[in-house]
Amino acid sequence: MPVFEPVSFTLSQGELLLVTGANGSGKTTLIRILAGVLQPSQGEIRRSAGLSGQVHSVYVGHQLAVKDDLSVLENIRFMQAFLGAGDLATEDIALQLGLHHVRQQAARTLSAGQRKRCALARLHTSGRPLWLLDEPYSNLDHEGMTMLNGLLRRHLDSGGVCVMTTHGSLRPDGFAFREYQLHSGNPRA
Repeated sequence: MPVFEPVSFTLSQGELLLVTGANGSGKTTLIRILAGVLQPSQGEIRRSAGLSGQVHSVYVGHQLAVKDDLSVLENIRFMQAFLGAGDLATEDIALQLGLHHVRQQAARTLSAGQRKRCALARLHTSGRPLWLLDEPYSNLDHEGMTMLNGLLRRHLDSGGVCVMTTHGSLRPDGFAFREYQLHSGNPRA
């Protein structure tokens, strides 16, 4: 039995697509397929010239992929190396993420919101045009949501594209977006 029916959408530069639906509707499965973490059992993913392959996207999901034994700064450096993003100023990134005061702490000692901020560092370091964000506002306080909105605004204004999932009231504030709803596994644009 399919998790959801066929899904089809097109995104242009500077566009945000918000995928919504109840728990179990397939939001995370869809975004993991788009990220290349899962393969569709049927159909295909088509990307236009500028977004071919997985190399041009960055994914932040429920599993944050933060290394517990590394400090915040070490995690940022690791993400930079992994994504081939060069050597950006890790201290500046930690400051912009609101993590400068805990930058030397091991990730395992961080709160859930601080861990989420640490994972969001890959948005700073990736330089990739397609952001795939699975419920990125969860565990963030108001300041963290404002910080994420700032990152998202700069990304979209520079021609980036974002697909974001949410199932509740945690939505991007002050953004124009298209909404794609999944209901009981069936999409409704």
